[in-house]
Amino acid sequence: MRQHDSEDFDLPDDRFARRARPGRRERFDEPEPVRRGRLTEGERVRLAKLRDDAYTENRLPDGADRWSTWDDAEHGPLPRPEWVVTELAAVDTDLGVLKTGKEADVHLLRRGLPGTPGTLLAAKRYRSDEHKLFHRDAGYLEGRRMRRSRENRAMAQRTAFGRNLVAEQWAVAEFAALSRLWTLGAPVPYPVQRTGTELLLEFLGEDDGTAAPRLAQVRPEPDELTDLWFQATAALELLASEGLAHGDLSAYNLLVHRGRLVVIDLPQVVDVVANPGGVEFLARDVRNLAGWFHGRGLGEHVTSTDELLAALVSAAGLG
Repeated sequence: MRQHDSEDFDLPDDRFARRARPGRRERFDEPEPVRRGRLTEGERVRLAKLRDDAYTENRLPDGADRWSTWDDAEHGPLPRPEWVVTELAAVDTDLGVLKTGKEADVHLLRRGLPGTPGTLLAAKRYRSDEHKLFHRDAGYLEGRRMRRSRENRAMAQRTAFGRNLVAEQWAVAEFAALSRLWTLGAPVPYPVQRTGTELLLEFLGEDDGTAAPRLAQVRPEPDELTDLWFQATAALELLASEGLAHGDLSAYNLLVHRGRLVVIDLPQVVDVVANPGGVEFLARDVRNLAGWFHGRGLGEHVTSTDELLAALVSAAGLG
């Protein structure tokens, strides 16, 4: 092997040469920048144009709040109603709050392509803050626990991670229930999509954004009252035939839209077969519903609550 002379490594002008320093390990120096100093005027103009182009491309048209979230969402069941806007170039505009609740707020949202009227949607957004979380979730969640013990512990301990999981679990449960019931022909709003803790649902109301009234807000005539009662019991029987109970039914989560009763607020839907308290949930739904109709003058000979509960229990396969 050839022995190198010391002059072979005497390259003081080579910026890539190995340089030994006392007390330090030898290393290869990184190459120095080829050009130093400030940006040239041409480069400054080029970068400014790039920034302006990026700002222009991201600017939302028509005063919208965001681009459509359809592409990143879980979608509702097929066949999809014709009014559902699926174009990714569509924008969403928040038109204000329709309802505030302890667990979620409902906003009025307009989705459409720029320059078109678009379609109105109800955006239900679950909150995960500590003071407004579901305070009765333990009973409702029986029979549909998450499999992973880490998630279950986080939800039980109400960590920030756990609170977000609970909120999303309720959103997932409601979206799944609505999708299932819509497919069966139940009187529920069409579930358009779910993204995280936000549900976009069919808006039930008028074109000017006036929402359909809740059953608690209407004063029906006797004939209409009887018709609404039978609509409500038919909905309960359909749920029971699928092994489900609303779980929190009242005149406040039933809408009356153009004479049609529509069931809303289904995050706590109960599997009456898997849940040990399933029959009691059915009974409570019946009591709440019948109590409101009795208060409006509908006789107990029409409601027949005992017979209705027996029919629901039988439909659920529990009798």
